[in-house]
Amino acid sequence: MNTANEMEIELKEPLIPVEEYLAAGVHIGTQQKSKDMKRFIFRVRGDGLYILDIRETDKRIKTAAKFLSRFDPPKILAVTSRQYGQFPAKKFAEAIGGMSVIGRFIPGMLTNQNLANYLEPGVLVITDPIGDAQAVTEAVQAGIPIIALCDTNNMTSFVDLVIPTNNKGRKALSMVYYLLTKEILRLRGVTTSLTLEDFETEL
Repeated sequence: MNTANEMEIELKEPLIPVEEYLAAGVHIGTQQKSKDMKRFIFRVRGDGLYILDIRETDKRIKTAAKFLSRFDPPKILAVTSRQYGQFPAKKFAEAIGGMSVIGRFIPGMLTNQNLANYLEPGVLVITDPIGDAQAVTEAVQAGIPIIALCDTNNMTSFVDLVIPTNNKGRKALSMVYYLLTKEILRLRGVTTSLTLEDFETEL
């Protein structure tokens, strides 16, 4: 049930109305919670699903966008192995002028200079610390800051900036990557005609 009464909260100057976050299922977590993500959890639902605090999601998308807007666009690397994250992450990278590695992350891409597809990003954006563990390990070794979309079950010890969100749902991932893109472009003073639909994967 994605109704507004599921989360009776007010957002301070939100990027979008609470109802739109809820409609995309951004707040729907898993039935597991990690100690790292405990502080981002709003409550537990009757069916055992943990619900994320949309206020934190909204706030941290803004913080992440501010941080990313300081980087030279080609130095931003989006990585995702998650099926539903691939299309929006690629769209995000293209729209802001960054790079993306979609699907399989080849070991050594951030650490082995002899690899043909070796990359030297200034910052890494990942969809899931579990699925993108190899990229996280290499970013830590190379001293690259990590922004991660984290669900209620994620461990965040190597993540520099957590965006608490449902990182498994198709609509939720489209929404978060869309808002991140829009906010980065806004901070750069770029007007865009991109819409949420542009970030949605075909079923």
